[in-house]
Amino acid sequence: MKKQYLFAVVSVIVFLALAAAHKPQPKEWPVPDKYLKMANPVKSDAEALSSGKELWVKNCQSCHGKSGKGDGPKASQLKTQPEDLGSAVIQKQPDGALFYKTSEGREDMPSFKKKITDQDDIWTIVNYIRTFKK
Repeated sequence: MKKQYLFAVVSVIVFLALAAAHKPQPKEWPVPDKYLKMANPVKSDAEALSSGKELWVKNCQSCHGKSGKGDGPKASQLKTQPEDLGSAVIQKQPDGALFYKTSEGREDMPSFKKKITDQDDIWTIVNYIRTFKK
């Protein structure tokens, strides 16, 4: 009887600890059709990727991490876990979808359209996100 009681107590403690540590996963993020069809006007060359990395470090790395895994130093402060940008789920999205999400933001993800006013710079970040592909 004591073993069953102890097992039940330990099980509840483990469950509560896991529930407290678990962050909700991001919910579906619909993208307007016009963005799904947009082509990236910025060529993904060495110069653009270097610029994209600079913009990434300045604006994105604190939450998304150095290599886009969602493990930046501020990620633990967010309500939802930032997605791994190298994952197939993200990498299969069109450039226009990533542009839209970066520009508009939602919830924990801030909008960057006022902070990064040159749209080509946002497209450059999209090119840099593509370097995280696994």
